[in-house]
Amino acid sequence: MTTETRICSPLATLDIQAAGPRCKLLLGDLNGDGRMELLLVQPDNRQDVRYIPHQVQCLTAYDLTGKLLWQTGKPDPGAGSQGSDYPAQIYDIDGDGKLEVLCVMDGRFHILDGATGAVKAVHELPGAEAHDCIIIANLTGKERPSDIILKDRYHKLWALDNEFNLLWTHEGNPGHFPWVYDLNGDGYDEVMAGYDLLDHNGKLQWSCKDLDDHADCIWVGDVNGDGLPELVVGGSVTVMYDRDGNELWRYEGSIESQHIALGKFCPELPGLQVAGLDRMVREDDGKGLKGRDALFLLDCEGKELWKEDRKTPGWLTIAETLSNWEVGAPDYILAFRRGCGVFPSLYDGNMNVVATFPTEGYVVHGDLLGSGNEMAIVYTNTQAVVYASAPADLTRSAAAGGPLPQPKRLYSSTLYPGGEIIK
Repeated sequence: MTTETRICSPLATLDIQAAGPRCKLLLGDLNGDGRMELLLVQPDNRQDVRYIPHQVQCLTAYDLTGKLLWQTGKPDPGAGSQGSDYPAQIYDIDGDGKLEVLCVMDGRFHILDGATGAVKAVHELPGAEAHDCIIIANLTGKERPSDIILKDRYHKLWALDNEFNLLWTHEGNPGHFPWVYDLNGDGYDEVMAGYDLLDHNGKLQWSCKDLDDHADCIWVGDVNGDGLPELVVGGSVTVMYDRDGNELWRYEGSIESQHIALGKFCPELPGLQVAGLDRMVREDDGKGLKGRDALFLLDCEGKELWKEDRKTPGWLTIAETLSNWEVGAPDYILAFRRGCGVFPSLYDGNMNVVATFPTEGYVVHGDLLGSGNEMAIVYTNTQAVVYASAPADLTRSAAAGGPLPQPKRLYSSTLYPGGEIIK
C-alpha cells in the first residue's frame, strides 16, 4: 500500500541566530497570550559529555513572529553539542498559573519567570553532577506535580520537593531519562529509572531482567487494551512489562533500540503499536564503518509488522510519536536527523511517508495556537521553520482564552523521547 507524500510549505521562517549555535528548542506559552513561544536553550562549552553532562549557557525566548522577547546568559560560539540532554524544562512549578523556566546554570538550579526571564529562585544542586536532565514528578501526593528529580549522566538520582528539600536518592543504572507515572492509582508517581521501578519513596519495586547497557527511552501506555498501563523500554532490546514487573514480551529483532514510540499508528489493529529505531551500525565504535539505522513497527504483542530496508547511510535518527497532525488522522511516526539528505518526515503505520518537511534539522512539535492540531518546527543554528497541515495565522490564538496548557510531553523534553499514551 502506498500513499501520496505531501511536501509541506513553511508557515513562517524565524531568524534565531541571536540565540547562538547548537541550541535545543523548547515550547510553551511563556507569556500566557494563548500562543506558544520558542525557548532556545544553549548548552555550555563542554565538548565531551560522555561522563559529565551539560549545563545551560544561555536562554533566548522568541514569539511565533520571530520577535526576541528576552535573553538570559551570553551565547557562546563554542557551545557543545547534543551529545547529552540539556538541563532545562518549561513548567508552572509553583502553581500560580504562569509558566516558569527551570534550568541549571553556573552550577545552581534556577527558576525563571517565563514571561520575562527574571530570576524567581536559585537553589544549590544536591550533587556536583546533578544536571543531566530535569524530571518533574508527583512524589508527595499533591494535586499536581511539583517535585523534581535530577540525575547525573548514568548512575544517580536525587529526588527533591518543591522547596528543594532532598526526599531520597537512588544509585543504579537509571538510563537517559527516567519516566514518572502513577501506575497503581494511589496518587503518587512511580519512577521507571532505567530498568528499575521505584515507588515515590525511592524504594525498589522490581527490575527488568536480562537486559544489557542502559534504557534509552521509556514509554507508558495501555498497549494491549486490558485497561491497565504497561511499560515499554528500549535499550539493548525492546521489552514490555506490566505494572507488577511481569515481562509480557521481548522483541530481539533489533541490535540497539535507540528510540521507541507508542501510538495508534494502525487504527485497524487492536491496542497500540510500538514504533522503534534500530541503530544497526554505529560510526563511533572505531571500526570505520558507515553508520546505518532503520525504523521498525511492532504490534501490541511485540510481533514485527515491518522493518525499514534503508538504502542510504545514516545512524542518528530520532523517532517519536506525532498525534493530531490533522483532523481525523491517526498517530504518525516522526523521524528526523536521518542524514544523507533525507528530510524530516511523518510515516504512517504502513511505512508510507505522508508528509515531508524540506528543511534539515532537529524537530519539535506542539499545538502552537490551541487549535487542537499540532504543528512542527524544524530548527537549525540560524532558523526555525514552522510547518502545519493547513494554513494558519501564527499571530492569533485559536484557543478560547487564557494561557495554553503545558502538556507533560512538553515539560518532559529530552533528547531521548519517552512518553505516555493512555487511550
